[in-house]
Amino acid sequence: MSVLVTGGTGFVGGHLIQALRSQGQQVVALARSPDKARAVEALGATALLGDLHTIAPEALGGIEVVYHLAGLTAARSEAEFRRVNAEGTARILDAATAAGASRFVLVSSLAAAGPLPVGASRGDDTATRPVTDYGRSKAAAEAVVRGGAIPWVIVRPPAVYGPSDVELLKVFKIARLGTVPIFGDGSQALSLVYGPDLATGVAALGQPDAPTGRIYYPAHPEVITSAGLVRAIGGALGRTTRLIPLPRFVAKGILAVTETGARLAGQATLLNRDKLHEFFAPAWTCDPASLSADTGWRAEHDLAAGIPATLAWYREHGWL
Repeated sequence: MSVLVTGGTGFVGGHLIQALRSQGQQVVALARSPDKARAVEALGATALLGDLHTIAPEALGGIEVVYHLAGLTAARSEAEFRRVNAEGTARILDAATAAGASRFVLVSSLAAAGPLPVGASRGDDTATRPVTDYGRSKAAAEAVVRGGAIPWVIVRPPAVYGPSDVELLKVFKIARLGTVPIFGDGSQALSLVYGPDLATGVAALGQPDAPTGRIYYPAHPEVITSAGLVRAIGGALGRTTRLIPLPRFVAKGILAVTETGARLAGQATLLNRDKLHEFFAPAWTCDPASLSADTGWRAEHDLAAGIPATLAWYREHGWL
């Protein structure tokens, strides 16, 4: 089967290409530059030069399944988020429809669903209650796909970590020092998924016998706290970590500084005031039961297995 992956040079996209190739799929990966083309080719994919806004239907001839992962996680405005995450999704969906693709798998985000009270968990909930510009742009992308003509599947992963993840790497580096600042009191409840596990779950939803018209939550079923995550990282490093809670008003001041600095530099940052709504939400949790029931997929790595495996990869590749 011939499939298209957008966002193949990203953290999750790279793992997805590897998962699809291991199944014997013929993978075409959209690449915005020759350097990015070489990166996806190194993973075994055929590069297709172009971007979401310029791709032509004829370039997708023979593609049966589109896995759409490309998007922004940081932007300078809500309009910038929407241009890529929502309008870009509409463009690639139109091209896939015209080319005759038979399935469209959108990798969205738990941010599109929104946070929950502690103790609650999403499973079959299709509601969208985003609390950030990013979440709203992902919810808009979902609406585009649900209104399209191609049979679709949407996945809403929680926080993703694992080999080649640059975001959790920052926490590893801080944890080596033994003292880690943390938003709130560390009680935020979290679902997580290990990157390679997520990739196999997404790949399973592209199979011809997989259901369509469904929203799934690929995650490991364990729920941890933000403090527990930091302590697990410290433990893997052999360090006892001391947490420094950051109250909301302190965090708001810090994020205002990082946001202003990024804006002056003409850059986007994840650490902005809008993210306060995510950082201080009670819980970001979800239930993978429906995905497991429909495809047989299970996340193989709990935190006790995933954090050491991630650390080993960082060390092996000289990242830490």
